[in-house]
Amino acid sequence: MSKICSICGKKPVAGRTIVRRGLAKAKGGVGVKITGITARRFLPNLKKVHAIVDGTPRRIIVCVKCLKAGKVRKAV
Repeated sequence: MSKICSICGKKPVAGRTIVRRGLAKAKGGVGVKITGITARRFLPNLKKVHAIVDGTPRRIIVCVKCLKAGKVRKAV
């Protein structure tokens, strides 16, 4: 199952976590140094919902932002 919204096409985005060590110069230290950078993914908040698509009820994967905005018509 791909992590892509059926309505807006929102998908995972690549990013990094940065680990720092030391005390800031403003707080009396010698400065903050970067000790590690790790790749990570920011995943969209997706939900499986029963919605009306082309007049028929289907199960689709939609991000919560589209659900809250009312872009999806739910099946009863």
